[in-house]
Amino acid sequence: MKILYAGSPDISIIPLLQILKEANHEVVGLLTNPPSAQGRSKKLILSPLAQFVLDHAEYAHIPVLAPERLDEACRQAVLALKPDLLVCFAYGKIFGPKFLSLFPKGGINIHPSLLPKYRGCAPVPEAILNRDSQTGVSIQEIALEMDCGDILAQETIDLDGTETSESLLADAAHISAKLISPVLDAIENDSIKKQKQKASSACYSSLFCKADGLIDWNCSALDIDAKIRAFTPWPGSFTYVEGKMLKILKASVFSDSNTEEGETKKAGSVLARDKTGILIQTGEGILAVEQLQWHTKKAMYWKDFLNGTKDFIGAVCSTIEGKV
Repeated sequence: MKILYAGSPDISIIPLLQILKEANHEVVGLLTNPPSAQGRSKKLILSPLAQFVLDHAEYAHIPVLAPERLDEACRQAVLALKPDLLVCFAYGKIFGPKFLSLFPKGGINIHPSLLPKYRGCAPVPEAILNRDSQTGVSIQEIALEMDCGDILAQETIDLDGTETSESLLADAAHISAKLISPVLDAIENDSIKKQKQKASSACYSSLFCKADGLIDWNCSALDIDAKIRAFTPWPGSFTYVEGKMLKILKASVFSDSNTEEGETKKAGSVLARDKTGILIQTGEGILAVEQLQWHTKKAMYWKDFLNGTKDFIGAVCSTIEGKV
């Protein structure tokens, strides 16, 4: 079966490698995002998927399509490859009916949640933010409505409360690599079993932006910890100290019930140092910050940070930017 594979970030490489490793199916082309201008120099950078192919001579024969739009020119380029099936993981564009009609066997999409829960573009941070005990991976048919296609395969992932979006996405990618081959074989043999999604159980993930990373210290330590993990690596979590942005990169809920400093302190107060990190009062409980970074400066382990910021203990973390 001839496959056009669509993806862009690093995680999309993992199931692609599984398909390439097996001789059952042929990847006749890759569809990825166009190069983007990055850094002060605005240098054009290829998507990780495109760069991967460029860096590996054994895959150099695979055509790479990186269109700005899925327009007529793109459709003609896809048609010339004569693909049977579209396989998508984290591509980032919506496929319309004209594009999907190019594939005799339709399209399938890898989605990192247990559909119909968390349809949409950010299911992984949503699961962490909500402190779910489980999430998973679904392989679904691509439908005209977002993430509404029939389920072809699913596997559950148990969450222990330490995951970041980065680590959980990597886990989901490896699970999808395990699931993909049997699904492809069943599609080719017309023996695939489909399960319709229960629309009444559907919910959608939020669309996050950089401003969502601002920490409200009136929330509980559990919720703030979940936010930091959910927004790692993007959009990141941050606060302000004396009007200066401070990124909180890694933290945990402080569990020493004998600590009394926070009982009468304002939420956001930097209480003390402990072997687990810098202790900050929240609306409920204490957060131990392990890694942090002043805006435009390098990330630092908490001990090194305190060595360079002598008056940090006793400061107050705020939601206010600028002079306070």
